[in-house]
Amino acid sequence: MIWRCSNFSFDTKMPIIMGILNVTPDSFSDGGAHASLDDAVAHARQMVEEGAHIIDVGGESTRPGAEPVKLEEELARVLDVVRALVSEGMCVSIDTRHAPVARACLEAGAAIVNDVSGLSDPEMVDAVAQSKCGVVVMHMQGEPATMQDNPAYTDVVAEVKAWLQDRASSIEKAGIARDRICLDPGPGFGKTPQQTLDLVRNFHEIAHLGYPVMAALSRKSYIGYAYGIEKPLERDRASAAEALMACELGASVVRTHNVAQTAKALADLRPEVVLGLGCNVPLVAEPGEEREGKIALINQAISMLCTLPDTQIIDISGFYESEPAYYEDQDPFVNAVAILRTGVPPKELLDYLHAIENSLGRVREIPNGPRTCDLDIIDYQLYVIDNDVLTLPHPRALERDFVVKPLLELRPGFVLADGTVVTDEQVRVGKAHRF
Repeated sequence: MIWRCSNFSFDTKMPIIMGILNVTPDSFSDGGAHASLDDAVAHARQMVEEGAHIIDVGGESTRPGAEPVKLEEELARVLDVVRALVSEGMCVSIDTRHAPVARACLEAGAAIVNDVSGLSDPEMVDAVAQSKCGVVVMHMQGEPATMQDNPAYTDVVAEVKAWLQDRASSIEKAGIARDRICLDPGPGFGKTPQQTLDLVRNFHEIAHLGYPVMAALSRKSYIGYAYGIEKPLERDRASAAEALMACELGASVVRTHNVAQTAKALADLRPEVVLGLGCNVPLVAEPGEEREGKIALINQAISMLCTLPDTQIIDISGFYESEPAYYEDQDPFVNAVAILRTGVPPKELLDYLHAIENSLGRVREIPNGPRTCDLDIIDYQLYVIDNDVLTLPHPRALERDFVVKPLLELRPGFVLADGTVVTDEQVRVGKAHRF
């Protein structure tokens, strides 16, 4: 997936680091530290040297309880900084909820508008639509001055996800292309620390929407709550760990104060692996309960995947019933797709999967024939392999409905390691339906 931001394009398969440059006197952790033009430019240069791909310039604090800043004051703080950074070839984001500020900064060369109000102002939508900039659409319940008074949700993950989906759809209809949009669930904005924690532990749900997802977690109050760290400036190590966790769950843009520590943590990001899971021979099933028996075997395989070294299951699709493919004289299958993060190399991972299949009674007498358990590596991030033992991406993946449908449920627009975009255009076998 490519995030297009004016003349810059970012491949979201690998984390994109956005360094925070607050040119404000009152931001919650670094207010006043970079208020002068020289200090701001010097800090931006340092962040780029440390690994930042984008510099996010903000002239208004949106910390809980913050009072609005007059437009003239916000412009005076940010415009010269934006011009200076653009002149040095940096990709600059303007962190503002005010359309006149966004317009002026876009004219000065900013490539991204980062709006904490989620483009709630039609004038902001118009400003972005008239440019080619990227845009970050953030969820916030309420306004900065009052958002923490009494944030209330029945299901914070489902409600934030639905709001982001509706908002993205709305601004696409206004002429902002899908590949320009990044979604930010808004940790800490109109959410209690526990609500925020629930949200960030479920970032994979936001990734289901099929847009780049921002992890703006740096020094947030929920980190103090979760780790027992009272002072924001002492939360950088925990913030970096949270950024890594978010990226493993599917986030692709990380907004951070401490670029060096974040870049160091993200170096430990494990490759993403897509597995196909299938079964059409339940070990034990009463008449009429064959489907449940197949599901039970797949769940048993999933439990065994949890025991693999240096491996974590990130997401699992729903279950699909599919027609047999290739060898048609057999019972229907139950299929699913799982997404893992693993440090186990492809060939070694394949050996583990064969061991699980064998332990669950897999018989290989008939090619593509009946089986208790089938575990296929569909894609392994950064690996393109073709040898006698293993071919990656899986050469038949895109023709199989029972792979494509569950994969697109988890990752709309997924791109395989060889650059192929997963669509249903090549599907020809194994018609599947979710149940």
